[in-house]
Amino acid sequence: MRVLNILLLVGIAFVSCKKSSPDTGGTVADAYYFPPSSSVSDVWETKTAASIGWDETQLQAAFDYAATKSTYGLIVLQHGKIVKEQYWNGWNKDNKYYIASAGKSVVATVACIAQQEGIIDINNKTSQYLGTGWTSLPLAKENLITLKHQLTMTTGLDDGVPDQDCITASCLIYKADAGTRWAYHNAPYHLLQNVIATATGKTFAQYAKEKLNDKIGMTNNDFWLNYIFYCTTRDASRFGSLILRKGEWNGIQILTDQNYFTAMTNTSQNLNLSYGYLWWLNGKASSMVPQSQVVYPISLISNAPADMFMALGKDDKKIYVIPSLDAVVVRLGDNGSVSTLGPSSFDNELWGRLKLAMKY
Repeated sequence: MRVLNILLLVGIAFVSCKKSSPDTGGTVADAYYFPPSSSVSDVWETKTAASIGWDETQLQAAFDYAATKSTYGLIVLQHGKIVKEQYWNGWNKDNKYYIASAGKSVVATVACIAQQEGIIDINNKTSQYLGTGWTSLPLAKENLITLKHQLTMTTGLDDGVPDQDCITASCLIYKADAGTRWAYHNAPYHLLQNVIATATGKTFAQYAKEKLNDKIGMTNNDFWLNYIFYCTTRDASRFGSLILRKGEWNGIQILTDQNYFTAMTNTSQNLNLSYGYLWWLNGKASSMVPQSQVVYPISLISNAPADMFMALGKDDKKIYVIPSLDAVVVRLGDNGSVSTLGPSSFDNELWGRLKLAMKY
């Protein structure tokens, strides 16, 4: 009887200890929370900042700052649940907005799916999918360009052309051999969507909806227009959760090519250490930014966790993924700082405030 009582006491102590542990990543018994499909329910479970040891006053201060910077929707998730969600400018959870170049990271994810299905191989030359003559380059130079170069912004095509969005051959001009120069250039990225469409025999939007959007319960009326994705703040948060979970959604591994995933979310070349496959990376020894060839000896966002990686779009469209905090932060709106592509001063200002709230 004495042994039995001891075992019961040990068991009770174990359970109590597990339940009282901080919910920073969920207890062992807590599964990551995935919201139901938005076509079924708009319920999304919440938790308080205090329940995970965060400072609620400082978190509100971060949101108050965002409100002064043309922010329309801001969401913070931790372990899949909404810690705080707020809207301004007449917005609510159902408003759709373009996410600008943050959509590049969505395309990189769709490319992962196409590769794992054997539809594309990112090591293949682009002309294998688009045919020769898709650029104005000599054939030998054109054949140096692979899908991986498109994913890493290292095609060598001239980003100084008058229209960076132009995808006709006359606009795609030689600047350097593929793989020898990093430059943020929209046209090769746009053509990556064309590659996937050609390889799948579907429009890019159709393939992305079938293989990604529908799988994670995005709204049926999210859409692509002129290579740009329009979605709600919550749907961008769904995408962030998928990436935080390394491609898993509610027990289903959507991204099975983990080698690709690892490469996508880590330094992809030795020119811009802060760039993966169309994802921006924090915490690196140096960084480059769009429309510049300067290599800065600093990481992108000094106030943010070093392991954070980001989908960043013009006028401060942001999807931040932070594995060490088990968190996703999404901000949609208009220009919150000096108008830039990708990283901006808004990032560091916001994260200076979130750092006080999240206590990392």
